[in-house]
Amino acid sequence: MTPTKLAVDEEALVACVACGLCLPHCPTYRVTGDETASPRGRIAAMRAAHTGVVGLRGEFTEYMDLCVQCRACEAVCPSSVPFGQLMEGTRETLAIETRFVPWWQRAAYRVLPRHRLLVALSRVGAVLQRVRLVPRRLGLPKLALRAPRLQATGSDVWLFTGCVMDAWSRDVHAAVIRVLGAAEVGVALPDARGAGCCGALHGHAGLESDARSLALRVMRAFPGDAPILVDSAGCGAMLKDYGHLVGAPEAGAFAARVLDVHEFLAAHLDRLPTPTRRFEEPVALHDACHLRHVQKAHGAVRTVLAPFAEVRELDDEGLCCGAGGAYAALHPDMAAQIRARKIDAIARAGTSVVASANPGCTFHLAAAGLDVRHPFEIIDDVLTSS
Repeated sequence: MTPTKLAVDEEALVACVACGLCLPHCPTYRVTGDETASPRGRIAAMRAAHTGVVGLRGEFTEYMDLCVQCRACEAVCPSSVPFGQLMEGTRETLAIETRFVPWWQRAAYRVLPRHRLLVALSRVGAVLQRVRLVPRRLGLPKLALRAPRLQATGSDVWLFTGCVMDAWSRDVHAAVIRVLGAAEVGVALPDARGAGCCGALHGHAGLESDARSLALRVMRAFPGDAPILVDSAGCGAMLKDYGHLVGAPEAGAFAARVLDVHEFLAAHLDRLPTPTRRFEEPVALHDACHLRHVQKAHGAVRTVLAPFAEVRELDDEGLCCGAGGAYAALHPDMAAQIRARKIDAIARAGTSVVASANPGCTFHLAAAGLDVRHPFEIIDDVLTSS
């Protein structure tokens, strides 16, 4: 069989020593117990495809498609295997050589950068939800008929608004602006047409050329050298990876300006007024995978929440909730099984409120009936009522 070279670094591909330390941290392996659903199993399959032992279709595609791309395996790998880059390169090859990304999925991703169209479709979806014409199995959050209008307050920092986050969770942006305002930090807003999509979902699907085009557009939307704050863990991870994605010095310089909002606030926490009360309930903290395993900024969430709420840790070692960007929509059964383990961990924490810093996690957990809020919404609630 003629090998189809995957778009991966060959040194990274052979770096895995199959030690198995990744296995208990992989959500799909935890559910299935199947070696092919583990990181080392997938890497073995990548090697086989790269050398022509197996083809790109059939079972190989299924193995690659079932990965949530939570990258928990990277955090525990003693060989520092860049599994996320291997998976994205493999999916890029699949997207080019096969029908791995169907036409309807490509069409949906083309909507994301078109901000006005996305917002308009979201409003239509909100109306359809009210008359119960949207199937619950789609797992969509309750869409707002009207969203708050965001107002720039200064030029100390930029706030990346994004696509789904801005269309479906603009309340979070508004809370972030208010909290930063309480810390006397002025927030600038980009043109939504330029900063309407970071390209994360495109990259996860293997549509690398689309992701690079969006990255270049986003970079142009944030002139100057002010920090760029992101309140969505998945978007933040993507923006911080622009140096690798684009492969140009200016992309690396742009990525260096990017901070998760919790990272920024943790360094300026003394600017906030001392709260006169704490949040009314304890808060179970769910670490978004791309905040914990990729950005490694999850500690900042604890730092900024501690003065405002009783934070309760989960005992599941940061396992994925199964959201995975578009994963929950594409693999609802597996996503639900992964989520069930997270729900059990939250129940053991003994509280009804969950804090999560990523919209996908929020939507996925809320669809199971949980009260999920962004950490900045909790801080804003305390500050505005103190």
